Amino acid sequence: MLISSALVLGFLHGLGADHLMAIAALSLGTAGESPAMQRARALAIAVRFAIGHALVLAIGAGALIALGWSLPLAVERGGEMLGGLLLIGFGATGAWGVISGRIYGHSHQHGHEPAAHWHLHVGRRDLHPPPAHHSHLPTIIGAAFAISSLRALTMLAPFGGRVDATPVSTLLLLVAVFGLGILLSMSLFGVAFARFMSAAVAARLGQAAAVIMALASIGLGVFWIARA
Repeated sequence: MLISSALVLGFLHGLGADHLMAIAALSLGTAGESPAMQRARALAIAVRFAIGHALVLAIGAGALIALGWSLPLAVERGGEMLGGLLLIGFGATGAWGVISGRIYGHSHQHGHEPAAHWHLHVGRRDLHPPPAHHSHLPTIIGAAFAISSLRALTMLAPFGGRVDATPVSTLLLLVAVFGLGILLSMSLFGVAFARFMSAAVAARLGQAAAVIMALASIGLGVFWIARA
């Protein structure tokens, strides 16, 4: 029962408004992309964001629980502020990129891997960096968004008071399952958002949809900072 609850709670946590908006903002592409490229990019970003987020929560909270440590409230508030600032930054950067065309996506393969990977770049296409310089921005951003929830998970707040007497090994399992739930929900959102990105209605909206999404990201970021 506890394990099932941890999975559901993790699933719901992954559907947080700040997480989904960050994934959507990172998924903003450029005009002229094929539907297949749009789907692949949106899904890859959601999965990488989820991996970074789930790993920080599962490994970080698991280590703190095993050591018996707790985090100060300032860490949680700082994480909320960071998330809000990142959302504002995504929105502003996305709006500027759509208008100026200086933000673009690029797909390429690493070595002999069968699937291509998508990366976000800022600047001129003719100065595109070599493959060795590609970053894994969605994974890093997903990890950053986990900071605000790390303290609550360490205190077992999502699971309620019924787990106070639970053995440490069981607690660590619950945290791991919680992270699995996050990975599942964000990946499913990536699939749904990828379908939307390649839909005919999204293509008709074009740059207007991207600008609206960017402004929504800025608005949610301001709200997140105000409530921190």
